[in-house]
Amino acid sequence: MEKKTPLISQALYDRKEPIHCENLIGATIIPLGVAGPLHVKSAKLKVQSYKIPLATTEGALVASVNRGCKAIRLSGGAVGKVELVGVTRGPVFETTGIKKSFWFKNWLADNFQHLKKVAEKTSSYLKLLKHDVKLTGHLVYVRFYFDTGEAMGMNMVTLATEALNSYIEKKTGVKALALTGNFCVDKKPSWLNFISGRGKEVWSEVVLKEQVIKKVLKTSPQKLFDVWLSKCLVGSAISGSMGFNSHFANVIAAFFAATGQDLAHVAESSLGLTNMKLLTNNDLYVSVYLPDVMLGFIGGGMKLKIKKEALALTGAQNAQELAMVLGGAVLAGEISLLASLAEGSLAKAHARLGR
Repeated sequence: MEKKTPLISQALYDRKEPIHCENLIGATIIPLGVAGPLHVKSAKLKVQSYKIPLATTEGALVASVNRGCKAIRLSGGAVGKVELVGVTRGPVFETTGIKKSFWFKNWLADNFQHLKKVAEKTSSYLKLLKHDVKLTGHLVYVRFYFDTGEAMGMNMVTLATEALNSYIEKKTGVKALALTGNFCVDKKPSWLNFISGRGKEVWSEVVLKEQVIKKVLKTSPQKLFDVWLSKCLVGSAISGSMGFNSHFANVIAAFFAATGQDLAHVAESSLGLTNMKLLTNNDLYVSVYLPDVMLGFIGGGMKLKIKKEALALTGAQNAQELAMVLGGAVLAGEISLLASLAEGSLAKAHARLGR
């Protein structure tokens, strides 16, 4: 009798790899492509070369990012910067009213060092950085910010916040209604995360040379600038968009799927702004800003062998560097898509590669 091909690998059957999925029946496959090399200069202005693994079923995406990488590379490379904001968890507490709520707000500020000790006992990798408070009468929303090291860390901060809630209830008598009251704001796009940041803030920029724009991107600096202005700024404004960009989500989703990140965080990590400026020599400055990047280098889906291999392919050595690579990939994707719109090739490219 012919043996049936299993839906999942033998390694998964034998549990040789950790699986974070209940009622397991199989595994889906997303085609994995690679773009690059992407040249990025760190804060020390040393150019590093990276590969960008992208898991997607959208034809033209990998090719588009690859073209953007080429334009960046021939223009001398991008400059990347990453800063830690902190992974947040935001419980909601209930008091008897405004007077008690303000007392509670002050108690949290006065006892922050005690709260820090309680939180950091839950993990040797976690640090409590700060907290914010918003109150609406009898409801008090607290937003704790944590440094979670190389992990994305949502499970880590959830356990720490649970310990904090227990300590707070014991010391103040104020009860937590919920471990999260949406003040985090986790896995949802929000202006709070756009303005205050969450996880990591990421910047990437490049000055595209005029000749590179003409030869590689098949358009002119002025046309590229005009499309950006009308689409990313004015178009986003009149539609009430929370993302002033062309397609951050496309690149981030493919990069997250390839490297084992939590895919639900694409909802918030895709917030951000693309910016352009025409220079006097007709070169074009292009930058992207991502205020809410939730990714890690260890843990979660990154325990799977195929995800580890994709991570290794990037060339990044830690979570900070991986976020910088993602920023460069997003920059490449923005440049190429906007250029495609400027030259009028978007429909043709998708017809040829996506059908």
